[in-house]
Amino acid sequence: MKKLLIYIFLLIGIQASAQTPKAVFVIADGIPADVIERLKLPGMQAIINDGAYIRMHVGGDKGTYNQTPTISAVGYNSLLTGTWVNKHNVPDNDIKDPNYNYPTIFRLFKDQYPNKKIAVFSSWQDNRTKLVGDNLPQTRNLKVDYYADGFELDTVNFKHDKKRDFMHRIDEQVVDKASDAIKTKAPDLSWVYLEYTDDMGHMHGDSPEMETAVKYLDAQLTKLYNAIKYREAHTKEKWLLVVTTDHGRDEQTGRNHGGQSERQRDTWMITNYKNLNNYARLGNPAIVDIMPTLANYLKVNIPENVTREVDGTSLIGPVSVADVKLNYIQGTISVSWKPFKPEGKVKIYVTTTNNVKTSGTDEYKLLQEADVKDGHALINVKDMPSKFYKVVLQAPYNTANRWLVIP
Repeated sequence: MKKLLIYIFLLIGIQASAQTPKAVFVIADGIPADVIERLKLPGMQAIINDGAYIRMHVGGDKGTYNQTPTISAVGYNSLLTGTWVNKHNVPDNDIKDPNYNYPTIFRLFKDQYPNKKIAVFSSWQDNRTKLVGDNLPQTRNLKVDYYADGFELDTVNFKHDKKRDFMHRIDEQVVDKASDAIKTKAPDLSWVYLEYTDDMGHMHGDSPEMETAVKYLDAQLTKLYNAIKYREAHTKEKWLLVVTTDHGRDEQTGRNHGGQSERQRDTWMITNYKNLNNYARLGNPAIVDIMPTLANYLKVNIPENVTREVDGTSLIGPVSVADVKLNYIQGTISVSWKPFKPEGKVKIYVTTTNNVKTSGTDEYKLLQEADVKDGHALINVKDMPSKFYKVVLQAPYNTANRWLVIP
């Protein structure tokens, strides 16, 4: 009997490992966390029942070098690259000059799995053409395999009206296209972007119209999730679904965003992944954490030079260190971190250059090793005088980075 049980457990393990990972992330524009938490949303609740809901934040670290505007395209690119605006260089919705030296999850995924398929379904064409950089020389001609977007440019089938009901119809079209592609083509990594909620926020603020838009979104997510469950029921695929937003809204009216107030920074994430890690539950999760989470799930090995620049931390799997803080004290850098899996050593590397910004390479020096469980170390940098330091913590289960800018 004991041997039979062992055989069954081994068989289950083999079957589980044989499942092909697929991922979909959804950005539903401009919904504060308190709105999601207040309304009864059965579609989202069904996803949460299978997985989890957590609060997140956008906007970088308030008052520091990486403070980031709580604006739509800025948030999208923070998710795509796992970096804040000081690196990805998209400070507004114009998207004039993204710094593609900080690659998106799509570029990293295709580098490792060139034959797998990526997809973008969006009510805003710029998401694919500018942010993802479809077929641009700057992204080494990254090719999006499946896409449905540009509907906002079609004023015949989606005649623009002052109430912006056309945008709801566009979102419905986007969800239909995405759901059909998931069922029939099953892209390995997909982005779905939906805009209508942000439009209602700008027009009506905290209002019945905004609540109705969120309920429309809830029904759309039900359709997407049903497509995912259809694939899982008929194939050996295991799908990760992540739903989030790009910014909150102002406390006074609910119409505005872009600033650093608590409600504008407070966002959320819903996922069908149940076992989020200690960092997700006890740390300070942010929108930049979604990129490394997707990479982890899809088994993307991020190169070391990129890993050292990623500002996010995976929300799944073990994490050693996060929430790094630096303080300069007379030729010494005080480094502190939160140990989420307090085992092993953390190696602390320092450089005074930022050549990655212009596609170059930074030369790091290993200055110290410490026990992860200690949560702090003092680094002597008297032989490296500078007004700027990049500090990287390389621990058994993850890498974290932080900049120090001395006035």
